[in-house]
Amino acid sequence: MGNMTPYRVKTISDFHQLRGLPKPVHPLISIVQLEEIQKFPDTISSMVLDLYSISLKKNFSGTFKYGQKEYDFNEGTMFFMAPNQVFSIEHNPAETAAASGWKWVLLIHPDFFWNTALSKSIKQYEFFDYSVNEALFLSEKEEAIIDSIIANIRQEYYTNMDRFSKQIMVSYIETLLNYSERFYNRQFITREKVHHQISERLDELLTTYFNQTDLASKGLPTVQYLAEKLHVSPGYLSSLLKTLTGLNTQQHIHEKLIEKAKEKLSSTNLSISDIAYELGFEHLQSFSKLFKSKTDLSPLAFRQSCN
Repeated sequence: MGNMTPYRVKTISDFHQLRGLPKPVHPLISIVQLEEIQKFPDTISSMVLDLYSISLKKNFSGTFKYGQKEYDFNEGTMFFMAPNQVFSIEHNPAETAAASGWKWVLLIHPDFFWNTALSKSIKQYEFFDYSVNEALFLSEKEEAIIDSIIANIRQEYYTNMDRFSKQIMVSYIETLLNYSERFYNRQFITREKVHHQISERLDELLTTYFNQTDLASKGLPTVQYLAEKLHVSPGYLSSLLKTLTGLNTQQHIHEKLIEKAKEKLSSTNLSISDIAYELGFEHLQSFSKLFKSKTDLSPLAFRQSCN
């Protein structure tokens, strides 16, 4: 049985040493092919990397855990991790990495992006915060595109380094991330039934939440609360909703809130202050500001227009 405390991998060299690999060509980036990886140390049950990790797995025979969720990889699947995320892998200790389904892993230390535009823009790729059951499922054509980009990075990686090497590799990495974002949007559309069910369940959740009588004490629903109820990560939920509806989760909360506010303003004699309080607002000014930003009318002007 492995240690309960996650094993921290601080550098590319740490990872190479842990997996029985030769020293990395570059201290801040590495591409590891499946045939190079030795078996996973059976003394380690969980890990946390101080690195960005992008990997492709096929026919994974073990269980990959992240965010208290489990997933079996049985087709070409990409998974993205940002630094400081804990994960664990359980598999048959007799198996090699190749047998257990690893195809390649791209590891990047955040310092590699220093003084490049990607050092900031990489945080805009929300799939680094998705849970494991929200991995990217690739078609054969998509997998070929991703593999060709990795091949370009690998070729540059093993070419004699010069002053252009870093920027060329960063450019390829950005292309890889942009294609991944495109393929995620395709996934939202092609798995339309499942994703529309999530959207419908969100609407039901919000309706139920705003129909409660104790909103004054509970406050407004959070994105985290809704994501947990829907069994998805907050980032995945917002990305999904933006693809389907053009609105993120927070905007959906506000839309449902305004809908409920209009109902109360038009059909009750409650004061605007009482309505704001009943809808979970601590301050009337916050409610009035949000209402006007969404309707171009103050709550009072809306009420008067209804009469």
